[in-house]
Amino acid sequence: MTKTIEFYFDFSSPYGYFASFKIDGLAEGFGRMPVWKPIFLGAAFKKTGAKPLVDIPLKDEYSRLDWDRMGKYMEVPWRLPEPFPIAAVAPGRAFYWLHDRDAALARDFAKAIYAAYFADGKNISEPGVVAEVAAALGVEREAVLDALRDPAVKERFTRETDEAIEQGVFGSPFFVIDGEGFWGSDRMWMIKKKLQRSKW
Repeated sequence: MTKTIEFYFDFSSPYGYFASFKIDGLAEGFGRMPVWKPIFLGAAFKKTGAKPLVDIPLKDEYSRLDWDRMGKYMEVPWRLPEPFPIAAVAPGRAFYWLHDRDAALARDFAKAIYAAYFADGKNISEPGVVAEVAAALGVEREAVLDALRDPAVKERFTRETDEAIEQGVFGSPFFVIDGEGFWGSDRMWMIKKKLQRSKW
């Protein structure tokens, strides 16, 4: 059975967005399967007492600069959207609904949602926007809207978030490899070292 790298992220997380460009290549380079797992970071913040970086003095100005640099350094589309941050619940729910039907499609959807927010500036907290993104991938728009209203779909996203927090996930991106957690896109080099050595 192929080993995995679990990739936890929030769709409103800039660092999660940047990590999304690298995780597949990183995992596949070591014969691992990347498992994308969106969560609602607000629930983790309630647990830890953390706040979005833009709501913290000094960190606000720095993080905006850092995100701009990351976009230029990585040569990927980037702009800080408005509004920001948002509660990216709708795309998280849609992701798991899609994942239960087609895992590859769900991953394509995740990438498209990230692009819609951080490249195109669309408000992905709105169900209509989420449905439009899915529709561009061939998913029936009304089916997505119906799914977003389904209590079972809502509960699924809540459960995935709760289980992630119970496992120790508190930020975005957060990676879990063989039970060991790594927080932040700046720890991807450390993940490579771990996979190269198999142990510390």
